[in-house]
Amino acid sequence: MNNASDLRTFESHDGPLAYRDIGSGQPLVLLHAGFLDHTMWDDQIPALARHHRVIAPDARGHGWSANASGPFRQADDVAALLRHLAVGPAVLVGVSMGANIAVDTTVEHPGLVRALVVSGGGTTAGPGDPWTDALRAAQFAALGAGDIGGWLDTFTLSAAGPHRTPDDVHPHVVRRLREMAGRTLAKHTAGEPDFTVPVPDTATRVKEISVPVLALNGALDASDLIGMAEHVAGAATDGRVTAVEGAGHFPNMEQPDAFNQALEEFLRGL
Repeated sequence: MNNASDLRTFESHDGPLAYRDIGSGQPLVLLHAGFLDHTMWDDQIPALARHHRVIAPDARGHGWSANASGPFRQADDVAALLRHLAVGPAVLVGVSMGANIAVDTTVEHPGLVRALVVSGGGTTAGPGDPWTDALRAAQFAALGAGDIGGWLDTFTLSAAGPHRTPDDVHPHVVRRLREMAGRTLAKHTAGEPDFTVPVPDTATRVKEISVPVLALNGALDASDLIGMAEHVAGAATDGRVTAVEGAGHFPNMEQPDAFNQALEEFLRGL
């Protein structure tokens, strides 16, 4: 569904950042997971663009966007894109890292956000699940050893979650995840500095969020990742929680119809 000719770029303070901008109406920003890119939303963009202006950027250092050459915050990149496009306030929808970026943008640039949808992330909300901690340790070990294939294998484990194996995830989803993650890894080199600057104290600052929030998790995701999104919804003034059955960490990819339906229902209520 992705068409490279739809990709646009804008010049940020540190190189060009890529994005798609499709449709018209209420602006809806889709923020992808870590190591992936805007193509993880291929099952959402055409469906949502029938009624919304859908903006799907590649985060700095991912996909077709420039790598960082100095300290930066992903939330500031999102804000810069919205200001460049002269749109907002927008609904932010994020999965995993994208959920973290969406929350960071909401607390740092509240005037640009109309509503917030988070899945499999958001902000730290307590101790990590042992399964998640073990998976992250395996990923770091594989990268440290230069074992890209091994890292990709552990990355697909995150799609399945602690209750399944990658064989339980549709091969098409696994293939897409490996392709996206492989593209992003190929942009970077061993020992490259991590210039990402975290937004401070988001676990507490989510109480400042006054826009509607939906936690839209995969029901089979790890408990700590589900908890992160639910913490944001529970702390916000107007928060609600739902789940996509039969999906793990990437519910929009595994169960796109159910994810789209839940998202559209939330949007209609705004």
